[in-house]
Amino acid sequence: MLNIFKIAFRNLLRYKRRTLLTSMLITLGVVAVLLFIAVSGSFKAMMIGQITDSMLGHLQVHKKGYMASVDNLPLNRNLNGKQIDKVRALLAGHEAVQAFSMRIKLGAMFSNFKETTNIRLNAVDPVAELATAPLLVDRILEGDPDGLLQPGEILIPELLAKGMQVKVGEAIVLVANNKDGSVNGQTFVVRGILEGISGPGGRDGMIHIDDARSLLRLEEPEISEIAVRLHDIAALPRVSAELQRELGSATNKMGQPVFEVHTWEKISPFFNIAKMIDLMTLFIKIMLVAIVLVSIMNVMIMAVFERINEIGTIAAIGTSPTRIMGLFVMEGFLLGIVGTAMGTMVSLAAIAVMNASQISFDFGRQSGLLLAPTVRGADVVNIVLIVIAIAVIASLQPAWKAARMDPITALRHV
Repeated sequence: MLNIFKIAFRNLLRYKRRTLLTSMLITLGVVAVLLFIAVSGSFKAMMIGQITDSMLGHLQVHKKGYMASVDNLPLNRNLNGKQIDKVRALLAGHEAVQAFSMRIKLGAMFSNFKETTNIRLNAVDPVAELATAPLLVDRILEGDPDGLLQPGEILIPELLAKGMQVKVGEAIVLVANNKDGSVNGQTFVVRGILEGISGPGGRDGMIHIDDARSLLRLEEPEISEIAVRLHDIAALPRVSAELQRELGSATNKMGQPVFEVHTWEKISPFFNIAKMIDLMTLFIKIMLVAIVLVSIMNVMIMAVFERINEIGTIAAIGTSPTRIMGLFVMEGFLLGIVGTAMGTMVSLAAIAVMNASQISFDFGRQSGLLLAPTVRGADVVNIVLIVIAIAVIASLQPAWKAARMDPITALRHV
């Protein structure tokens, strides 16, 4: 094996220009893939962080069937006191849970005493909500973000503020129906203007949870959803499965499940963007495979063609077909090693330069977000193994052809 390695290495050095060009092509492919993974991964993580940390949380717990009718903001599918206590006890004792927030979601009529329109409202406890969605205050475009809000105050969406010409400090009226159909109204002071987002959430305002109980005349504890923030979002699949298992055992008198657990991916349409990024990464990897496959195969076919006489000579002196085949496979293997080594070093250097340059970009209304490209060791190892494996596979056909040559025919070749 050592002799095959030495001979293969010397053969590559005999054709320095070809070896260099092939290695550079592989290097370029590796650099393109690793940089794309690093940059797109950074953007994806930033996007997910903005979505989960400013409104959704990492996962949410609802009463069974609530999400199927969430567009209507049903009040008859709220969690009751016993159900709330069960979920609270489970979350409070879970080591992966950092914080959770109880929310009441409702629809109401919004009036500035001149015009009236509809509004969607999230009623929250400010302390718990800020612990669960710490970037929420960054969505406040106008007004005092300190403490989020107090009872009697409201945060209104930018779309509504512009359309109704309502400013911070002005009084407005909310009128809402409770689940029994009775109507109640209450006056609020505009505490701030919330940044608009795409989708139904663009009309979402925010009030204190005590005001929601008063407005809806709730006599017993009720909430629409429980938003949960984890210490590490990487633990989301495990925690979600555990909560599904623990809460799934709870059934009502009819034997039907009481709770449902949804991760942010099932709630937010932005998950489709994250899937598109993953799909693009897959396509880039396929392109890398194609580059390595074509370049290595082309080089090895040329090497076999140019060295037919040599192959005939070593076969005539007794070299077995297996060793001849191993010689050419080793050359492809070495090309893969050299290309991936150079590509990995260039990629890591480029990532370090980008981090030192502090490149910024805008996402929605958020400006000046720093791009922090990183690549996991697992991704590097994965790409290296793929390239080397494809390099070996691409060498097999030319190597097999060389091993099956008839020595006499090869020696006669001109």
